[in-house]
Amino acid sequence: MPTLATNKQGLYNYEVKDKFEAGIVLSGCEVKSTKKGHVNLKGSYVSYEKGDLWLKNAHISAYQAKNQPGYDPIHPRKLLMKRTEIDSLMGKSKQKGLTILPISLYTKGGLIKVKVGLARGKKAHDKRDLIKKRDADRRIGRALRKKLP
Repeated sequence: MPTLATNKQGLYNYEVKDKFEAGIVLSGCEVKSTKKGHVNLKGSYVSYEKGDLWLKNAHISAYQAKNQPGYDPIHPRKLLMKRTEIDSLMGKSKQKGLTILPISLYTKGGLIKVKVGLARGKKAHDKRDLIKKRDADRRIGRALRKKLP
């Protein structure tokens, strides 16, 4: 399953508790552009409107800009999930104060899927601890590489 895009900023700012898989409704040109990797999930989010989940603020570039006049690259896109999954997702998010975040966009058997997660916002000290741990792991890795012949 090649990953087409990840939401690095979202994963840095939020701690993911639970993950779900959803399909996405795209036009033909958007599918081609997505499979080429012209997608950016930075700042995107999932909202619940009229019984459906919508992916908002995700940027999918036009496949051929000249042939698509008036194309809006950040228009809302419908996410496809079973009704029971949507209901349980919304129940958990409202009950525990969690938000629904798109984590990654990938292909699975020729179809484009979105991995969404229930996430809780990280505090500033959690982010600092993560940076310290990453730096320590990097230093340890460098030290181990130097010792090997």
